[in-house]
Amino acid sequence: MSRNFIHIRDLGPEGARRILARAGEMKAGRYRGRLLEGRTIVMIFEKSSTRTRLSFDVAIRQMGGQLIFMTPAESQLGRSEPLRDTARVISRYCDGMVVRTFGEERLAELVQYGSVPVVNALTDEGHPCQVLGDLFTIYERTPDFSGLRVAWVGDSNNVACSWMEAASVFPFELRLASPSGYTPDKERLDFYIRAGARISVSSDPRLAVAGAHYVNTDVWASMGQERERQEREQAFKGFCVSAELMALAAPGAKFMHCLPAHRGEEVTDEVMEGESSIIFDQAENRLHVQKAILEWVFSE
Repeated sequence: MSRNFIHIRDLGPEGARRILARAGEMKAGRYRGRLLEGRTIVMIFEKSSTRTRLSFDVAIRQMGGQLIFMTPAESQLGRSEPLRDTARVISRYCDGMVVRTFGEERLAELVQYGSVPVVNALTDEGHPCQVLGDLFTIYERTPDFSGLRVAWVGDSNNVACSWMEAASVFPFELRLASPSGYTPDKERLDFYIRAGARISVSSDPRLAVAGAHYVNTDVWASMGQERERQEREQAFKGFCVSAELMALAAPGAKFMHCLPAHRGEEVTDEVMEGESSIIFDQAENRLHVQKAILEWVFSE
């Protein structure tokens, strides 16, 4: 029976671990399959994308499926049709939806009124596919997550939220460093801590990075926050991941970024291009993890 993928916790600890192992098998075997043969997946993207769009497009094709790509500019999504009507119509034509949107409530409405699986390709509240891809990138190097320390430096944005969720599913320690006003939502943070996550929050990047095995960051102004750019540049001074900051991490620590990056802002060009950087492995691994997710969603 097919199912929705909205949150990492939908998988459960055992299922999440299996996704990483299965992605490894698919990557090693250059997986091509027929699971989606005869199925049409609609990709509904209300936000622009490079890696998410390309990786899902390629994954669906390599699994034998067909796809339709929709944006608000070329559909009724950006006009007056209620989302519940769109969900019911799509369910009559297609076999699944991969959705990149704004509030998570939009996914909930598609799930409630549609009758085909929905995959969360990003919302304002989380980016589970990205973080599972990042975790797979770590898993390739460090299969045992216990004792692992992961640092996040910068805005507590949607990717950071999915990292917090992941910390409640996998046994690693997450250290977040954000300036005042950009720290995680307390209710969300408390929820994941109650679920077993080991998360610490500070306003000092050096505390987060000290002894960390993996150092993560993201842009200071995400999509929809462009008007806040100057204000954010001031707030995030001192939060650039530089060679000096990386030197505080554990020996052999790796640098991660979900991309696109603003070189010279949240990270220096030296770190981006340095030996510690594994950013393009991250980007590639989106493809393999999303194949594993699609298999989980559509396997009978």
